[in-house]
Amino acid sequence: MNNTTNKKRILVVDDEKDLVEEMKLNLEENGFEVLTAYQGDEGLQVARRERPDLILLDLMLPKIDGYRVCALLKSDSRYADIPIILFTARAHEEDRKLGEEAGANAYLTKPYDSSVLLAKIRELIEKYGLKNFFI
Repeated sequence: MNNTTNKKRILVVDDEKDLVEEMKLNLEENGFEVLTAYQGDEGLQVARRERPDLILLDLMLPKIDGYRVCALLKSDSRYADIPIILFTARAHEEDRKLGEEAGANAYLTKPYDSSVLLAKIRELIEKYGLKNFFI
């Protein structure tokens, strides 16, 4: 049973504003609070300031790419427990390996199936999300 008084927070970092708005609406309709950022450096700042329960992170971003944002967060013990889903149009195996090396918890490609995305978000929050309550 969902506890609506304690919504899980998801940070969506993508430079495609229409996609961010679409995802935000979809996630809010499914009971999540959504934070947004449109550049890598902005996403990094929001993640550090807000400590979301999960991050959806595009790879091809202005300022700092998604691999670097992921690696910076995962290499810092204060943020390493936040699950990160790399969310990108890049579907090559090499891209997936780079994402894994950067510490991503999952890798999904665009265009996306919202039911697959929601299932992965719920799986990762259930697996890792409780750690964020012990700050």
